[in-house]
Amino acid sequence: MWIVIAVIAVILVIILAIIGMYNNLVSLKMRVKNAWAQIDTQLKRRFDLIPNLVETVKGYAQHEQSTLDDVIKARNSYVSASSVEDKASANTELNATLKNLFALAESYPDLKANENFMALQTELSGTEDKIAYSRQFYNDTVQMYNTAIMKFPTNLIAGMLGFKEEAFFQIDETEKNPVQVKF
Repeated sequence: MWIVIAVIAVILVIILAIIGMYNNLVSLKMRVKNAWAQIDTQLKRRFDLIPNLVETVKGYAQHEQSTLDDVIKARNSYVSASSVEDKASANTELNATLKNLFALAESYPDLKANENFMALQTELSGTEDKIAYSRQFYNDTVQMYNTAIMKFPTNLIAGMLGFKEEAFFQIDETEKNPVQVKF
């Protein structure tokens, strides 16, 4: 009789442990999705600012159309990207074109003094800070999730239930180089 109760208790403990591991994995997976949504929100905010910035610059630098077109093309490239990797790549492209846009603005003293341009540049700078924080939070969350699905015995449950590693949001090596403004 005691053996039957002990076996049932062990089985019950194992079932509860499996349920706990599963629920933890689900919670971590949802945190990863939420963290990505935060990046996406900040990038959307940035992309909503870009057309206003481009229009402001257009008034001063009409003959610099190719730079302005590149910024809009890079923005649209991000909007059409679907995976984290594609979005990270499109983000790198956009960062490069924005650097060119701000370097272009340096050539126009009247533009640099324009209140609209300064307000947009300040807003974009604040958004960039929020994007950087959101990227860091996302990568920290992905690291926690990926670690959880790799640890024993959770890795057994994760493998059986289809939990897969998530990709980190990585920037291109060229984006790590300092910005060089030349006149």
